[in-house]
Amino acid sequence: MKKSRIFAAIAGVLLAVPAADAATYQVYPTSQTVGLNGQMMYLPSSNSRVVQTNNMYNSVAAAQPNRVTGALPRVGSSQINAGRSYYQPADYDRLADSGLYVGLSVAYTASLLGSMSADYVGEQNSFFVPGAFEDADFESDTIIPLQLSVGAAINNDVRVDFSYLRYSGLAYPNMVRTSDGAGGMIDAQVDGGAITANATMLNVYYNIDSYTGYLAGGSLRPYIGAGVGISLNTIADYVVYDNTFYSEMDPAYAGAGDLTGISDIYAYHNGGTTEQLAFMLEGGLTTEMDGGIKLDFFVRYANLGKVKTSGSIIVSQTEWLGDGAGGEYEAPYDSVFHYTNWYESGRLGMVDVGVRMRLQF
Repeated sequence: MKKSRIFAAIAGVLLAVPAADAATYQVYPTSQTVGLNGQMMYLPSSNSRVVQTNNMYNSVAAAQPNRVTGALPRVGSSQINAGRSYYQPADYDRLADSGLYVGLSVAYTASLLGSMSADYVGEQNSFFVPGAFEDADFESDTIIPLQLSVGAAINNDVRVDFSYLRYSGLAYPNMVRTSDGAGGMIDAQVDGGAITANATMLNVYYNIDSYTGYLAGGSLRPYIGAGVGISLNTIADYVVYDNTFYSEMDPAYAGAGDLTGISDIYAYHNGGTTEQLAFMLEGGLTTEMDGGIKLDFFVRYANLGKVKTSGSIIVSQTEWLGDGAGGEYEAPYDSVFHYTNWYESGRLGMVDVGVRMRLQF
């Protein structure tokens, strides 16, 4: 019995030594191989590695890589983490142009450029026609130009569309400076003459974020654009009224029935429609709403060519006649004259500020 206890103690000691070594050197069947000189080598595991120094192996804790957490730097950031620059492709793709789209824009004309002038102002006796005036700037109510676009992205930087652009709310000046027949100018009232323009254009837009980078933390993408097309410019009929009394002869020296004066002159100008070459220049910023709808905030210069009348003017005037006794009286009729090929025209130019909503497919 005593000998059996001694043998059991010796066996326990012998078995404990390998167990202690196993605690220090973790042994896995797939992590062992035979190295040079028949020595056992331990391959690196997920939580330890073996370094050989003078035929001795030491267990060293593995160096864990730094873990990047939190939001990545915004596009265009110079921040470097773990030896490389990080970008946010989600933001880039969100503002990228791709595929077909339809767009609708509304704007406000911040500046109305151009003026009307009488093309016949240098003609002989042009002062007899009310409306032979000095240059007069356009009058306007609030102008809200509308544009409908259908287009497609050629690539991530270029898109092309066809657009229909309409302007209304412009008008012939409500007062003009017309000749008084004696080398001077007087005011004459204008009624009517509404102006509309309908332009169809081919437009090309180019995103310039490759030069400027995204703005506002990556939420705005800058672009520029240009377009060319045809504009149909129409001016409605209008009337120029001159209430000045023009004396033609002193009644004291006029015979009976002689013309002594003219008053209440109405000039009916027929409007017209002209087809003109038009172009536009635009710059803006693109952002996105939910649902894949993009918004373009833009400033646009549009030149729509000339608006021009038909050249037909009908003038009605009241005449005064001498009574042969030193007085005068109003004639019982109105004199009417018809002028042709006497045109009035003006060039239409606008600077608009607006927003375009684009639905991309």
